[in-house]
Amino acid sequence: MEGVIDYAMRELLTSSGSYDHAVTEFVRINDMLLPNSTFYKYCPELKQEGNTKSGTPVFVQLLGQHSNWMAENAVRAVSLGAPGIDLNFGCPAKTVNRHRGGSVLLKEPNVVHEIVKAVRQAVPVEIPVTVKMRLGYDDKSQAIENALAIEEAGANALAVHARTKTEGYRPPAHWHWIAKINDQVKIPLVANGDIWSRADALECMKVSGCNDIMIGRGGLSLPNLADTIKNDVAPLSWEEACKLLVRYSGYTRDDKSKNFLPNRIKQWFTYLRREYNQADDLFQEIKTYRQLDEIISIINRKYL
Repeated sequence: MEGVIDYAMRELLTSSGSYDHAVTEFVRINDMLLPNSTFYKYCPELKQEGNTKSGTPVFVQLLGQHSNWMAENAVRAVSLGAPGIDLNFGCPAKTVNRHRGGSVLLKEPNVVHEIVKAVRQAVPVEIPVTVKMRLGYDDKSQAIENALAIEEAGANALAVHARTKTEGYRPPAHWHWIAKINDQVKIPLVANGDIWSRADALECMKVSGCNDIMIGRGGLSLPNLADTIKNDVAPLSWEEACKLLVRYSGYTRDDKSKNFLPNRIKQWFTYLRREYNQADDLFQEIKTYRQLDEIISIINRKYL
């Protein structure tokens, strides 16, 4: 999730150990081999054996259209310590799709196959290569064809967001379509889309036939969603969520990144407001502030 789940957020959300693995924001691959610094920027966990401090592996996610450059950059990420490579064919962003990246490639299953195969053959066999896709671009007519192409190309697992690109994030997620794909492929399938609670997760697994799920927006809306699903614990209280906001502000970043932190915190409220009624009132109070210290001071004064 570009612009939201940076390494600090990954550290925060994985701290309980309930995630099997996480992925980075996508690294955009064009027609060049990116320098080491780019991979360290997107995945500082590479400096700690590819894991968050809780020990959760972090796969480096690549997005691009050129199979050879995708493969070469995958090799570089692995050489720096990436425990896995994830390939993004799910991004619905207009800018990304206009430059032939993300979900627009689902119109060309042969290209998807070529990219996955090139990456799988380039990196060591012990390194997992996983893929994320949507059900299609304009419609779902090529969903199974794309999934079979990804499987034949050698992917270790496939996560499916249960909507097309044109459906965006509008409900509902079509979990039954994941079940159709599950009937056709043999590689592990991971279900994704509209999982906001433990009840959603259980229903998604039942409908899709998948044993594994991937959460994104739901994990931001309810920061301990993975814990509620895996260990059946109570949802995080608003006070506890505020403590996480303060912890998030304290993670070490370079000076340039710190300048963006107030906006990242405000962006997080887009998701928190779905779960917590108090989040909207707090957002209205902090939205005009630009200094991190001012925002944290308000949170501490009102709720902690």
